[in-house]
Amino acid sequence: TKNFRQDCMLGEGGFGRVYKGRLESGQAVAVKQLDRNGLQGNREFLVEVLMLSLLHHTNLVNLIGYCADGDQRLLVYEFMPLGSLEDHLHDVPPEKEPLDWNTRMKIAAGAAKGLEHLHDKASPPVIYRDFKSSNILLGEGFHPKLSDFGLAKLGPVGDNTHVSTRVMGTYGYCAPEYAMTGQLTVKSDVYSFGVVFLELITGRKAIDNTKPQGEQNLVAWARPLFKDRRKFPKMADPMLQGRFPMRGLYQALAVAAMCLQEQATTRPHIGDVVTALSYLASQTYDPNAPTQHTRSNSSTPRARNVGGRNSEQLDMAGSQAGSPAQTGRKRETPRTADRQRAIADAKMWGE
Repeated sequence: TKNFRQDCMLGEGGFGRVYKGRLESGQAVAVKQLDRNGLQGNREFLVEVLMLSLLHHTNLVNLIGYCADGDQRLLVYEFMPLGSLEDHLHDVPPEKEPLDWNTRMKIAAGAAKGLEHLHDKASPPVIYRDFKSSNILLGEGFHPKLSDFGLAKLGPVGDNTHVSTRVMGTYGYCAPEYAMTGQLTVKSDVYSFGVVFLELITGRKAIDNTKPQGEQNLVAWARPLFKDRRKFPKMADPMLQGRFPMRGLYQALAVAAMCLQEQATTRPHIGDVVTALSYLASQTYDPNAPTQHTRSNSSTPRARNVGGRNSEQLDMAGSQAGSPAQTGRKRETPRTADRQRAIADAKMWGE
């Protein structure tokens, strides 16, 4: 890090400063230095080392090493060259190309897979507790990885439904039941995921005090709009300049709305969210195609029936789009057929 020189600094968080460094082998790394006067301390350092030593997945950042010598506390990670998702979504400088629709869906699907690994593959499950756009780091080709595990918590085991803990995390991303009672479940992470997914779709920040009253909290702004499908196109990020598939937008907003349900039990299981988003990410949008609609194919994934009552809702609408029942109808112009299909899909997702 050239002895933690200022020009090597990548950013600063609750834990301390992060510097770009290089190992003797030449590999680029990110080095996090614990700030002794910072908000997070030894406990978070230990949690991060333990979690990342135990957890390995293509959508989780890789811990290369750490130092706990004397009063030094350092964490060494793989270097993520494209920075955080937040850097590419908010306050984007004019010369920087905004994220296109396909990249946004790819990032959302990858981040959901990272969360699925924590919830479903780790034993006991791990509740991430600080899912937000600044904690999603991007590698080559915008490959997303979750970082910053200092607040992660081992989930409930046995007959327990939740773990009780002091409320930590970031305002604007916290699930309501966790913020109010301190009761933490994997569904608290699903809510936070919904906020980030809404950020990806709308380009808005979770909390933005520069917006007019009533629009400062992203979820509070979106809730009434979720109830009126005609308002969906207005929710898309203006930076996309209309370059998105209308049906994909409807489906993405439907997934976000389900993740943001007030009642934790009615939110979908993260596995079902992964299925839905993997499908959306696979439907590559071409802004130059003459007519824009997403063709369905017989291999469209169906949501796994593991999320309770919401699994059926997350059955991909795409699997209905080209069903034989529809192909036998009287001839319609492509425009009319597209519109009717979009309306049918929207109704189904709305229900």
